[in-house]
Amino acid sequence: MHNTLQLVLILLAAAVLVVALFRSLRLPPLLAYLLVGMVIGPHALGWLPESSETSYLAEFGVVFLMFSIGLEFSLPQLKAMQGIVFGLGGAQVLLTLALVLAACMFMGLSWQAGVALGGILAMSSTAIVSKLLAEKVELHSRHGREIVGVLLFQDLAVVPLLVLIPALAAGDQNLGWTMAEAFLKAAVLLAVLLVFGQRLLRPWFHLVAGHKTSELFMLNVLLVTLGLAYLTELAGLSMALGAFLAGILISETEYRYQVEADIQPFRDVLLGLFFVTIGMQLDLSAVADNFAWVMALLFALVVGKALLIGILSRFSGSELSVSIRTGLALAQGGEFGFVLLTLAGGVHLIDGPVMQVTLSAMLLSMLAAPFIIQYSEAIVQKVCGGEWVNRARELHEVAVRSASSEQHVIVCGYGRSGQNLARFLEQENISFIALDHDALRVKAAAVAGESVVYGDASRREVLMAAGLNRAKALVVTYADVKSSLRVLHHAHEMRPDLAVIVRTLDDTDLEKLRDAGATEVVPEVLEGSLMLASHTLMLLGVPLSRVVRRVRQIREARYNLLRGFFHGATDQDDELSEKMQPRLHTVALGEGGTAVGKTLADLNLDSLLVQVTAVRRRNIRALEPQPETMLQAGDVVVLLGAPENLAAAELRLLQG
Repeated sequence: MHNTLQLVLILLAAAVLVVALFRSLRLPPLLAYLLVGMVIGPHALGWLPESSETSYLAEFGVVFLMFSIGLEFSLPQLKAMQGIVFGLGGAQVLLTLALVLAACMFMGLSWQAGVALGGILAMSSTAIVSKLLAEKVELHSRHGREIVGVLLFQDLAVVPLLVLIPALAAGDQNLGWTMAEAFLKAAVLLAVLLVFGQRLLRPWFHLVAGHKTSELFMLNVLLVTLGLAYLTELAGLSMALGAFLAGILISETEYRYQVEADIQPFRDVLLGLFFVTIGMQLDLSAVADNFAWVMALLFALVVGKALLIGILSRFSGSELSVSIRTGLALAQGGEFGFVLLTLAGGVHLIDGPVMQVTLSAMLLSMLAAPFIIQYSEAIVQKVCGGEWVNRARELHEVAVRSASSEQHVIVCGYGRSGQNLARFLEQENISFIALDHDALRVKAAAVAGESVVYGDASRREVLMAAGLNRAKALVVTYADVKSSLRVLHHAHEMRPDLAVIVRTLDDTDLEKLRDAGATEVVPEVLEGSLMLASHTLMLLGVPLSRVVRRVRQIREARYNLLRGFFHGATDQDDELSEKMQPRLHTVALGEGGTAVGKTLADLNLDSLLVQVTAVRRRNIRALEPQPETMLQAGDVVVLLGAPENLAAAELRLLQG
């Protein structure tokens, strides 16, 4: 017991110190865990011996990683990016696998080992790349969308590889039957769980959540996750596959975000332990003995993968600069590569020396990844000098078009909404310049004599060239929140006094856009509801002046009356529900309710990001409850907020 506690303390102390150091250097903590395992593992200082218990515990890190991937799996996102995901992503994984297989067979390795190594080296690091792109605000750029699409396909490809690798290790004589049996099991299990699991899981979660106990809810999440992992293990498949299926099932329920928040501490700690065990497997003496092979594989992995992905991106129609950025960002090994490498080593598909060389090259590539991504822009500038000439020409054209404009309006986006706005501005003789990065649309509109130029409005230099310093207003006419936030950031930084109007689909990101500096936010769904109501009232005989006054009051109150709605079963597949916008929820107060006899100010529900929109008392409904409103037994309180915040507010009202 004393030795075990000592080992745990050594592991915790090393992890805390190294992770803190890496975070201060703005490097991913994943690399810190790998370094801890390398230093204190059995092949270096030997402070942490390798044991079956430690390895088995680390498997739970993989389980929760795959569960998180399943939880974040979005069919609408997959459908929207299907060209990039299955085109560019599929080609990258299959060609990488084929090239590695050919190289392995040339060097005398078995084709089974070649297939496994191909799948392992095809993976890139979702954790490192997504974090670095998010910090650079490039996730929704052109190369960012390609990178995310490829990473998404790699995540999907892990699932069949988890089934394939153990089947490949079965031996030549039974290989065909073993692979067929494994995939048949996986297909049947997947079909049964997705068809029947959803029907059972949703009412079960309703039942558990009805007890309003966070401990019980957390226990239920662990039961479902580990239970399905155990079920797939019994079926001869991997635990990670079962966890992935559990994540997909829960992602289709309204408890998705609550589950994600609850599971994160377990996932991060166990995943850290998994990467520590990966680092422990690295034998530095074996690396020294095979140093030339390690460097050769590292060069082939980074350079070969960057070239392959860059060429595929170029063939898919991307600009050269976008292709280079995409290739450089994905030119490293990934965490799922480690998962597959551990699996292949465990079933003895890959022998010790090859595993050490592969592990070393992947570790070094991931250590180099932040620096490659950081300097990718400098590389693009050197290789793509022509692009910068084109960009300068683009800025020059924008600047020339806006040079004579004063007190004009900058219209960001020239789609249908932008063009309709332009017609109103023309009727009022208000000068404007429209920016759009759809070359075909700009060409067609420019030929018709309209004031539109090619340019990405989310870029600082484009806004400056469009005369931001002289403009009277700026309007974002497209419903892309990420791009709108970048525009707001640049506008607020250079012209904090400028009026900025932003279009959005609904009220999900209303507060976020206002906080970012938007003067007005126009949500399509709420404006549509407003127009529907105004036409209905006029047809019912309500005077036009009163309807106009009502509409003006609602707009001046920032759509508070229209915020949120009561969700039903038909909203589950709604895109708005998927985005988890604020919703309405009612709480009936009984005699024993904690909130009875207290004012709304005493309850301080605002701290939970929940608003009380109405209190119904003896069939009398007060639409604007005041802070001094005292709640009584029998009251029905109407709340507005996000689902997880509503649950906390209900607990405060009923239990304190």
